Order: sequence, then structure tokens, then C-alpha cells
Amino acid sequence: MDWSGKLFLTGFLLVFAAASIDGVYGDTMVTGTVFCDQCRDGQISFYDYPLSGMNVTLACPGSGGQYTTWREETTDWVGNYAMKFDGTPDLRGCYAQVSSSGQGSSDCGVPAGPAGSLRLMFNMFDMEMYTVDPLLAQPAKPMSFCQKSPTPTVPVAPVKPPPVRLPPAPQQQPLPWFIPTPATPFSEASACSHQQWMLPEHRCYWKVVSPDTKVAIVFGPVAANKYGTDMTLWQGMSGRGDPYRNLLREGTTALLNSYNSVVFPYNSFAVIQHMNWALMGSTRQIIRTASGFMRANSGTSFNATCRFNACH
Repeated sequence: MDWSGKLFLTGFLLVFAAASIDGVYGDTMVTGTVFCDQCRDGQISFYDYPLSGMNVTLACPGSGGQYTTWREETTDWVGNYAMKFDGTPDLRGCYAQVSSSGQGSSDCGVPAGPAGSLRLMFNMFDMEMYTVDPLLAQPAKPMSFCQKSPTPTVPVAPVKPPPVRLPPAPQQQPLPWFIPTPATPFSEASACSHQQWMLPEHRCYWKVVSPDTKVAIVFGPVAANKYGTDMTLWQGMSGRGDPYRNLLREGTTALLNSYNSVVFPYNSFAVIQHMNWALMGSTRQIIRTASGFMRANSGTSFNATCRFNACH
């Protein structure tokens, strides 16, 4: 999966309706992200970023082969959109496309690129989840920092420079204010429990988010509606005994593990998606999602251990 699928702390879903907590009934969700293609090369690169305020339209085939608009949503401040349908409608043949630019996207407001087809990612207990490949918008012309095609030049025979003897470099001493941190095992399989993340000697591994970061900032409005706007990630990891607090504890732990290891079963974007999906579902969905996070955090699902070293 490319880097856009791992959208770090920036990824959460903006949804405006919550499903019943007491009963289980069918729901369908379509999610995706809109990016600014700053270099106008038709693909996601290092220079591109998610776009807020972009209108995305979902169109589906109707009678006579004509496509009709089923839903339109606006991307949130990290470029995500989510469309929720009651029941499990047939979305085969539907596509999503950037239809117009909204407030906050004036620097990159020209819709571009092909429409995105829907891919079924989840189908269980009368619930379905579709994702769409990143949609693109483009500025009027490429940014000045984009790489340009090299200008052809006449080859010149290389000239061998005379040998130069340099004096030995002085040995550098470590700066007194530098605090070394352990090497990040990002390429290694690593999974740590919430107890490990909360130990003082492991505090240096909180790199993308801090213990004081608000739950509402990381997981979005649905989580804010349930947990409030003042709860921190540290407080969320201390909760237990209630299905919702268990979900927050294990979901936060899974998010931290996803930042720490590229081979963790969930990437950061998937953690946020599953959290929002669970919070909009039934109690059974809450418990099932928390259990999935817990298995991943224990490392048993992909034969991993916690690779933390004590911070100094």
C-alpha cells in the first residue's frame, strides 16, 4: 500500500449520523480521500496533500443506463469524506468523483483525474464498507518546486581532477543538550500493549501524537460526541470496564502501534476508520472491533513482540 493509505495522524472520518446502539441493522458506508495534485502528474506524490472542503458526488446507474446522483458529501479538514446509507443498497457500478471545490480549497480547486470505482472492503452482519481510491484536484499550473524534465545537454568528456589531500576531520563531540532516543523499529514487526505504552521509560516512543493530544482531534467528531472534547489519549488508555472505554483504549494503542511499525496489521488510517465504523454501530460491533485491536496489540495475530527499549 502506498503512503497515502497510511495517512498518519491526519486521517479521520467526518460523519454526521450515528446508528442505533441497541440493535443491529444493516448499514453501508463509502469512504475516501481527496488530494491536491500539486505537480499535475495524475498521481499521489510526496508533494501532495489532502484537501478539505471538496464536494464529492456518488453516482450510480439507473434505468436506461443513465447515471443519477445518489449522495454528495464534503471532505473534512483532513480530506476524508464518508457517505452512509441505511440498509445494504446495491452499489455495484457506482463511482465517486470530485464535483466542485468548496471553502478552504481555493488554491487547488480544479477537479481533475478520473472518477473512482467503489471497492467492497467489508461485508458482515448486514453491514458493508466500500472504499474509493484517492480522488484528485489540481491547481491551474504545477507548483514551482515540482521537478521538471531535464534539458538535453551536449555530453562533455569528463576531466579527471588532480588529487587533493584533505586534513583529517576533527572528532566531533556529542552536544551536551542532545538527548538520544532509541532506534525506531519501524521496519520490524512490533506490537505493544497499552501498559507498555503508558510506562514512563517508553514515553519517547510517542512521536506522532502526545499523551495530551485530545481524542476528538485524533478520531474526529463521532468520537468527540461519545467521549467529549476534553479527554486526552492518555486518559483514554486508562479506561476499562465499559465496551466504549475498552474500544478507546485498544484503538488508541493500535494507532500508536501503527505509527511505530509498518508491518502492524492496521495502518493508522484503518484504525481511525474502524473506530468510527464501530462507534456508529451496535454494542456487538464495539466489542468485536475492540477485540480485533486487542489481538493486534498483543502481537499474536502476526507473531510479534514489543520491541521497546528504555528511553534515556
